[in-house]
Amino acid sequence: MTITFPDDDGALLKFTADDLRLELACALYARHRITLSQGARLAGIERMVFQEALCDRDIDMHYSSDDLKTDLASLEAVLGA
Repeated sequence: MTITFPDDDGALLKFTADDLRLELACALYARHRITLSQGARLAGIERMVFQEALCDRDIDMHYSSDDLKTDLASLEAVLGA
């Protein structure tokens, strides 16, 4: 995918392509449009680095009580508890 920005907008010139990808990924994640893993892939960074970027921007993690129940059930299955 290619995104074209106006050349005459000096504000955008201070951002690298990587900066813009990260900002887009953070914005989409904040709006519940993509998952954490999708955001990391879009930004081209590791998941933990993406989580740190979200934290830096005061964007809350999307983790519900149902997510916790699923994770606990998975742990119990793996650990044989």
